[in-house]
Amino acid sequence: MPRIGYVSFDTVPAPKGASTHIEAFSRALAARYGRVDLFTVAGSAVAPASAVERWPGVFHVELPAAGASLIDRVLCFRRFLERPLREGAYDAVQFRSIFEGFPMLRLQPRPKLVFEVNGLPSIELKHRYPRAADDRELMAKLMAQERACLAAADRIVTPSGVTARFLEHARGAAAERVRVIPNGVWLPAGAAAPVDPPRLVYFGTLSPWQGVDVAIRAAAMLGDGVRLTVVGSGNARQREALVALAAKLGAAGRVEILPAVDRAELGRLLAESFAVLAPLAVNDRNVRQGCCPLKVLEGMAAGVPVIASDLPVVRELGEHGRHLLTVKPGSVDQIAGAVGRLRADAELWRRLADEGRAHVEANFTWERASNSLIQVYAELVGC
Repeated sequence: MPRIGYVSFDTVPAPKGASTHIEAFSRALAARYGRVDLFTVAGSAVAPASAVERWPGVFHVELPAAGASLIDRVLCFRRFLERPLREGAYDAVQFRSIFEGFPMLRLQPRPKLVFEVNGLPSIELKHRYPRAADDRELMAKLMAQERACLAAADRIVTPSGVTARFLEHARGAAAERVRVIPNGVWLPAGAAAPVDPPRLVYFGTLSPWQGVDVAIRAAAMLGDGVRLTVVGSGNARQREALVALAAKLGAAGRVEILPAVDRAELGRLLAESFAVLAPLAVNDRNVRQGCCPLKVLEGMAAGVPVIASDLPVVRELGEHGRHLLTVKPGSVDQIAGAVGRLRADAELWRRLADEGRAHVEANFTWERASNSLIQVYAELVGC
């Protein structure tokens, strides 16, 4: 059997979509090839941890990524990654960003490389670190490393057709090496049973591209009959800004902002929800680069109507009026109106809930995504 490595500059396990994605794909690769060595970021450790069998056949090593800045942390992680990659004699290695992928270009002999592109730092970093956009030298280096990784990758896996087109037309990726594998979900058992008063839910990161502020404004407009629960990972500044916005709009008592939760707790929350909000903003991250918003799929999978921004990346996942409701991006009025429609029409609520779940079950399971990934590996390693 071929030796497979999987590397990600992320923490695992964690209550984030990236962790879910890594778990699903590493489990699938281990089931097919017997073993996968998974390398991810450690918490505060200063030395590599011993390998732990995280899931059946998935041997997980956490590597330090210490430093005052993101660049410091990346360089630290790369130093600790170099030795196990060199000594591992891997037939194929999958990586999720240039942060861990760029050093692999120097490996001799070089394994087959699978570049799993969910987002590129040249697009996303400036939304997290606004001053990065003004650092021309940094942006030039990021784009150069992105192009180098894309050129060297034997296969490029991405969850969105929008992203695939961006990689081909804006970053020079070879179309014949690109494979679109949409995100998946693990289907929960049972149907949603919303509580009263209705609870709207947003879950994910608190990053600016998510449009969480629009969700809060919509909840404020809807008045006392609706609550909004925001569940997400973010920094203190982002949380404080959202809390302040809710207070300013007179909705502090109806908007709760919670830290990220694990999959089981999120499932319990969704089971009591009236609708899931995915108010993605119009910007280069969502429109030009693209994404595959897990919150849309997980909301539909839970049997809860989803109200999402009308963007190409959302249209890839479902049809307006059949699987979900789409609204003009940034429109507080349209989100509030969509919630009003669902409250006034129980038949519409039930139809969207049922057809959304059936659509995900037929097209967006992790089993389906994993089978597509295994086919990619079969092309590369012959089994």
